[in-house]
Amino acid sequence: MSFWLNIKRVARYGFIGFIRNGFVSLSAVLIMTITLFVVSGLIIFGAALKSTLNQLTDKVDVNVYFVTDATDEQILDMTKMLEALPEVASVSYLSRDEALAQFRERHKNDQLTIQALDELNDNPLGASLEVRAKETSQYESIAKFLEAQQAQGTTIGKSIDKVNFYQNKTAIDRLSSIIETSKRLGAIIAIVLALATILISLNTVRLAIYTSRNEIGVMNIVGASKWYVRGPFMVAGVLYGVISGIVVLILLYPITLYISPALERFLGTFNAFSYYTENFAFIFLTVIGSGIALGALSSFLAVRRYLSS
Repeated sequence: MSFWLNIKRVARYGFIGFIRNGFVSLSAVLIMTITLFVVSGLIIFGAALKSTLNQLTDKVDVNVYFVTDATDEQILDMTKMLEALPEVASVSYLSRDEALAQFRERHKNDQLTIQALDELNDNPLGASLEVRAKETSQYESIAKFLEAQQAQGTTIGKSIDKVNFYQNKTAIDRLSSIIETSKRLGAIIAIVLALATILISLNTVRLAIYTSRNEIGVMNIVGASKWYVRGPFMVAGVLYGVISGIVVLILLYPITLYISPALERFLGTFNAFSYYTENFAFIFLTVIGSGIALGALSSFLAVRRYLSS
């Protein structure tokens, strides 16, 4: 019974201290709001970066073009061999007729090309396979596998006309470099901003507790336990985090709604507002959880100095 009574007292004292130190509490809430804005910004930035990189990756592939007399069996065997490779994510088949239809669509405004095509007695285009790798760095190994099939002179290898990897190699290498650089840069920015905002929040909470240093001293003199002394300040720290988190979540709604059109034009298909609404539960738990953890930890560390003195 006394345990629950002590819990109630600690919670009540923490709430009273939060209200009594109104100006200092407001300062702590404002600083933690900025901190949690950084946290939510990093979440949205990471999602936008991932979406953009996925778009770029989806536009990169290796195409295997077959000779016009390649049989369906040869193409099917090559498809199975490629799908068995651990680097391959997917293989898509394009028939000769589909390739011809796409060619006509691309050149529908070029009358000379269409006329020359109509004068041919047969379809000059061969079937092809579109190969997508799991990682952009794996396309070269797939291309080497195809080259090895051609070099061996097998029936399947002879059916291959050309592989377009080396025409796309510069773009693939550049994309791989962008992806790796973006990941490293994003991680460095996240760590630096997180550390900076945590230090600012910690110092702000320390300032709030500094105003109550005499009260802590009296509690130490009368023999209050360390957890009984820490408790009210940790409750106040949790209140800082919860209030700051709610403010951030409320403000994110109009902010993401406002920036989404410009961000979508710049990044392509990523919509910040849609991401916010569709992943609200995850963002809510992350922001509120970060606020509670940061407030409680900051208070725990800040009050430790006065407990040891």
